[in-house]
Amino acid sequence: MKRLIGTFLKNRIGNVCLYFGFVGIFYVIFTLYNIPADAVNYAFLLSLFWILLYRVMDFLHYVRRHKEIEEAENRLAEGIEYFPAPGNLIEEDYQRILRMLYKEKAELESEGRIVKQEMLDYYGMWVHQIKIPIAALRVLIQANEEAEEEETRELIRDMKLELFKIEQYVEMVLTYLRMESISSDFSFERHSLDKMIKQAVRKYSQMFILKKIKLNYVPVEKQVLTDEKWLVFVFEQILSNALKYTVSGSISIYMKGDILVFEDTGIGIYPEDLPRVFERGFTGYNGRYDKKSTGIGLYLCKSVIDKLKHRIWIESEEGKGTKVYLSLEREELYVE
Repeated sequence: MKRLIGTFLKNRIGNVCLYFGFVGIFYVIFTLYNIPADAVNYAFLLSLFWILLYRVMDFLHYVRRHKEIEEAENRLAEGIEYFPAPGNLIEEDYQRILRMLYKEKAELESEGRIVKQEMLDYYGMWVHQIKIPIAALRVLIQANEEAEEEETRELIRDMKLELFKIEQYVEMVLTYLRMESISSDFSFERHSLDKMIKQAVRKYSQMFILKKIKLNYVPVEKQVLTDEKWLVFVFEQILSNALKYTVSGSISIYMKGDILVFEDTGIGIYPEDLPRVFERGFTGYNGRYDKKSTGIGLYLCKSVIDKLKHRIWIESEEGKGTKVYLSLEREELYVE
């Protein structure tokens, strides 16, 4: 209310000064012509009373107008037809400009939705189509797995590794496209953390074998309130990164208090890159060196973790490996 009164007085101060100037002129003229003081004072008081009454009515109209515009602002998502009728030509001009801007905004949003839907349809079709050659490649690999030549067996191992990477990239594309509507897919229950970790490890077991990376893991006896499918996806992305950047050594999964830790003996992350690893499309020095990094994996992890109301952060030292920390505690909601 103070702000409303302040703006009202600021807008009307010129008119108020004008009115008091007129009253002052009449008061001086009446005095110079020796008109009785009682008549002059009476006329002055009546004028003052009329000015105050007019300004009070004007202020009430100002407040009502302000409330009408506030209500229109709150209903702006429904359309601009809820704006009050313009009180003068200036307001009419402003409302005409608003209608033009609103129409342009609606057209841009409509075009954006169409383009986005076309993109989703295209990538959805692409993902389904790419699965056919992937399946064909898997059949060809299985048909030659029993080859006796050492060179052929090594080739089959390399093909298996690359085929697995292709499948991971396809899955990443699907997840990226679903990211905006991910919250509607959540189903929160208490799940065994050990079971979820083993799901992710099982999926990458072949890569551990092919790359000869040792896994250090002691079963975790802990229940967490989360969405199983999406948290497993995060575990898989973390393991995928760890395997990608660990040439030799081991990957360890363990609890540090209430914090789940994924630790690898890989190439690590440069200190200047560490604050930006969760940014979309950021690949850093390692990504530029590898030439194959998309900068999407950790971005997806952070997006999912934030929506699950968990926490994730990374510590790393160049050439000495990386630790990914996950705090999976979340506040439980109780219905009264």
